[in-house]
Amino acid sequence: QVQLVESGGGLVQPGGSLRLSCAASGSIFSINVMGWSRQAPGKERELVSLITSIGTTNYADSVKGRFTISRDNAKNTVYLQMNSLKPEDTAVYYCAAAYRYGDVARGNEYDYWGQGTRVTVSS
Repeated sequence: QVQLVESGGGLVQPGGSLRLSCAASGSIFSINVMGWSRQAPGKERELVSLITSIGTTNYADSVKGRFTISRDNAKNTVYLQMNSLKPEDTAVYYCAAAYRYGDVARGNEYDYWGQGTRVTVSS
């Protein structure tokens, strides 16, 4: 089993920055993909970014150039640096982990999810 704990969400002004963290624990040796997804009120959960075990990254078009995903293997932690935040970035952000990249690419199908951390971008 794998446990994921997110932190770093909060209230920020448009144009501001936040850094989200996801600490993973448990049987993580078979995890090949870590990612961030988000869900805004009234909308479906969508992929924001992911990083594979060999360092390959993907980003949604809406965040490309503003968000950066990274990892610290020594700490078993994945980060999402969010810059130039916009009101439309407001959502609950979820950390997730998957055994197979193909499952994620097919339909955002992860094997494990965190509880989520709320990000609100407002003046």
